[in-house]
Amino acid sequence: MQKVMIVTGGSRGIGAAVARLAAASGYAVCISYLNNRAAAGELVESITGKGLTAMAVQADVASEPDVMRLFKQVDATLGPVTALVNNAGILQKQARVEDMDAARISRIFATNVIGSFICAREAVRRMSTRHGGSGGAIVNLSSRASRLGSPGEYVDYAASKAAIDTLTIGLAKEVADEGIRVNAVSPGVIYTDIHASGGEPGRVDRVKDAIPIKRGGTPEEVARAVLWLLSDDASYTTGATIDVSGGR
Repeated sequence: MQKVMIVTGGSRGIGAAVARLAAASGYAVCISYLNNRAAAGELVESITGKGLTAMAVQADVASEPDVMRLFKQVDATLGPVTALVNNAGILQKQARVEDMDAARISRIFATNVIGSFICAREAVRRMSTRHGGSGGAIVNLSSRASRLGSPGEYVDYAASKAAIDTLTIGLAKEVADEGIRVNAVSPGVIYTDIHASGGEPGRVDRVKDAIPIKRGGTPEEVARAVLWLLSDDASYTTGATIDVSGGR
């Protein structure tokens, strides 16, 4: 059976690294993207130019109709999904909790938490042997922020990633006997564009000396952990979280 992967938020950073590695490992890959059509198109071209299979679908994971459309397009074009990487995530400008409004917090949770839930739901409906599927694997992107808290910066983001940790554990137990494994990867500070969204593009270099390994990580280092959890080498691993954080 064709291995089919959906990577949400896959046009850049960790998602793009996962998509490249997955395609090279034999997956037909669909990346979803929110706004950056050009980056998504360039990534797809870089993969298909090597004779591999990839496509891009514009979808806001915070929108239930968009998520359902995403999965239906993959069904029609690539076939049933066998691997889901819940990578799409956002953060807002660095702020203390006392300065956050409800609209900001709602935006964070709509994308990071509700989006991951709805994508997981659609994947389970297709993968589960209970529904006639052939099984599969889900990897959720958490963050070390879920346990460090990100005080003075992104407590709302950290809290959303703590929800992802709980989703991973609960869903893993729920579908373990239905042919689906659910795990998470928890990156530390990684060189991606997300730090610019928080208002500090150079954040990794500012904090790297506090990391035992004394450097920031790369998207490719995170992607390798994701692909391992999706592989048969991790066949007895579910409900687990791998920290890719340089020891922090």
